[in-house]
Amino acid sequence: MAGIVVVFDFDKTIIDLDSDNWVVDELGATDLFNQLLPTMPWNSVMDRMMKELHEQGKTIKDIEQVLKRAPVIARVVPAIKAAHALGCDLRIVSDANLFYIETILNHLGISDCFTEIHTNPGYVDEEGKLRIRPHHDFHTSSHGCSSNTCPPNMCKGLVIERIQASLAKEGKKRMIYLGDGAGDFCPSLKLKEQDFVMPRKDFPVWKLINENRNLVKAEIHGWSDGEEQEHILLQIIKTISMEDNQFLSVDCKFQTIPINAVHEAMPKALPVPY
Repeated sequence: MAGIVVVFDFDKTIIDLDSDNWVVDELGATDLFNQLLPTMPWNSVMDRMMKELHEQGKTIKDIEQVLKRAPVIARVVPAIKAAHALGCDLRIVSDANLFYIETILNHLGISDCFTEIHTNPGYVDEEGKLRIRPHHDFHTSSHGCSSNTCPPNMCKGLVIERIQASLAKEGKKRMIYLGDGAGDFCPSLKLKEQDFVMPRKDFPVWKLINENRNLVKAEIHGWSDGEEQEHILLQIIKTISMEDNQFLSVDCKFQTIPINAVHEAMPKALPVPY
C-alpha cells in the first residue's frame, strides 16, 4: 500500500463540526465573533478572537479542554488506524489550524498515523495567547488561485499540486481525497484519472462536484456518515492493492497487456461511483 496517499480534510471529515465555531461557541464568544465576521476574513477573525478570549481570562487549557470534547465522526478513528496499518501514507489538508488539529489528534491517539499536516499555523505566543496565522500570507500577495471557492488564506488545490510533485519523486502513484466543504472542490479538480475523491454527500463540495462532473477526472465516491466513509475508504484501498498486485504479477511474467484490461478483470468490490 506504500503507493497510496490518503488526504483528509479535518472539520466535518474527521471531527463532526467546524472547529472554529465549536471553540467560539463553547467559550461563550459567539456574539463577538458574529460582530467581527463581516469586517475581516475568517482567518483574521479567529486570530482576533483568541486575543479577546485571552483578555477575558480564557487560558490555553480552557481551549484544549473544549477541543478534546469536540464530537468525532463515528468510525473515522478505526478507519484512519486501519489505513495506516495497511501502509498508506496519510496526510491532512485543512483550513483549521495546527494547534486545534494536533490537540485533537493527540487526544484521539492517532497523531502518529499522519506524515504531514498542511493547515494554518497556530501557536502559543510568549504571553500564553493562541495565535492563528494564514497558511498563505494574503496580506502581502494572493495565492493566485482563480477558483472562487478558495478563501484568501489557503488554496488547497495548490497544496495538492505540491504534494503531487513530491509524490512523483517518491514513486507514489494513487491519491484518495476526503472532504466536505467548498474549499475541497479546488483540490478535487487537481486529482488525476487514477485517483479517487470522496465528497461528503449533501455538503458544499458534493454539490459543486455534481454540478461540474465534467471537470473532475478522479473517480467519485460519496459518503454520508462515518460507517460509509470507513467502508468506502477501505474498499478503495483494497481495490487499488488488488489492481497493483495483478499488474505486478503480469509484469513479472514479461507480458504486456493494456491497463484497462487489468481493470476489467478486477472484481467489482466497490459500490457504483456517485
